[in-house]
Amino acid sequence: MSTTVTTTAHAPSAPLRARAEIDLAALRANVRALRALAPGAALMAVVKSDAYGHGAVPCARAAVQAGATWLGTATPEEGLALRAAGLPGRIMCWLWTPGGPWREAIEADLDVSVSGMWALREVTEAARAAGAPARVHLKADTGLGRNGCQPGGDWEELVDAALRAEAEGLLRVTGLWSHFACADEPGHPSIAAQLTRFREMVAHAEQRGVRPEVRHMANSPATLTLPESHFDLVRTGCAVYGISPSPELGVPADFGLRPVMTLSASLALVKHAPRGHGVSYGHHYVTPGETTLGLVPVGYADGIPRHASGTGPVLVGGKWRTVAGRVAMDQFVVDLGGDEPEIGSEAVLFGPGDRGEPTAEDWAQAAGTIGYEIVTRIGSRVPRVYVNGEQDG
Repeated sequence: MSTTVTTTAHAPSAPLRARAEIDLAALRANVRALRALAPGAALMAVVKSDAYGHGAVPCARAAVQAGATWLGTATPEEGLALRAAGLPGRIMCWLWTPGGPWREAIEADLDVSVSGMWALREVTEAARAAGAPARVHLKADTGLGRNGCQPGGDWEELVDAALRAEAEGLLRVTGLWSHFACADEPGHPSIAAQLTRFREMVAHAEQRGVRPEVRHMANSPATLTLPESHFDLVRTGCAVYGISPSPELGVPADFGLRPVMTLSASLALVKHAPRGHGVSYGHHYVTPGETTLGLVPVGYADGIPRHASGTGPVLVGGKWRTVAGRVAMDQFVVDLGGDEPEIGSEAVLFGPGDRGEPTAEDWAQAAGTIGYEIVTRIGSRVPRVYVNGEQDG
C-alpha cells in the first residue's frame, strides 16, 4: 500500500496530530460501481470544493483511472487548477459571476455553463478575444430555482442567441443540462415534473437546431435510483466518495459504495477526574462519577461541527465514546468511563465502519446536517494522507 501525505506545511516526521486518510482504491471502486449503474451514459466525477474535502487533484486522477471521462467543478478557478495539474479530458465548470475568467477557460479547453444572456454575452466576447470557440452548456431551470434559465421566453431567447453565436464560430453548444431539487427524496412529485420539463426544454433546443454532445441531469441520487434520468451523462458527486445522498435511499453498501475518508486523531491527554467535574466551555457536561477524560486534539477550526457538542461519536480503545461538553476551536473531550488508553492512542471520528468506528453519516445525524457537509468541512490544517494510489490489478 503506497502512502503520500499532503499538508499545509512540510510532511511531518513525527506522528500526526490528526489525519484524513483518503483511500484512492475505494474511490476507483466507487467510480466503477457507478458506471455499472449507468452503463449507457458517460460519467462525470464532481471534484468541486477540493473533491468534497478529499483533495481535488489526487481524486480526479483516480476517477479518470477508473473510467470517468468528465470532471466537474463549481468554479472556473477549480477547473483551471485541474487543467494546470495536467488532468486530461473534459472538465466542466458551472458557477460563474460577471467578469469571470472566460477567456482563460476557453484557452484551457474547459466546458462552461451559461444560464442567462449576460453570461452568453461575456463568453462570446471572450471567444472573440481568444480567437477560439467556447464549449458551452446551456442550463435549464426545470424547478430547482437556483441557477439556470427559466422555461418560456427566457429559454427560447437564450437558445436562439447561442445558435447565432455558434453560426459565427464563437461557441459550440456542447451540452444541455439541469439539476434536481429532490432526487434524494424518493417519490417526490417534483422529480417527474422536472424530468418532463427538461425533456420539453431539450426538445425545443434541438428543434431549433442545437446538437449537443451530452444532455445531463442526474446527480448522485438520480444516478443511483432514477435510470430514466441518466440521458448521455451522469454527474456523480458525493457517491464518488462513498457517501449516501440520504438515509432514505440507503447506506453506501446498498449501492456497492465504500466511504473514502477516515478521520482520526491522536489522544493528546488522558487524565483522572472526580465526580462533578465540569468539562469544556460552559460546563454543559459534568462528570457523573469518577472517570477518565481523553483529549482529542481537533476542533471546529479543523471542521469538527460545534453543533455535535455532546453528541458526536468517536471510537477510542475499541469503544464508542461521545463528545463530552462543547467542541472547542482546536480540541474536544471524551469521557472514557475509567478506561486508560495510552496517550497517543488513535481516536477515530469516522470512516467506513469496518472496525466499528462511526461513519460520516453518524456525525451528520449528531450535528443535524448531511454527510456531504461533514467531509467537505474538514479543514486544510488536517493533512490528507493518500493510500492505495496505484491503479488496481
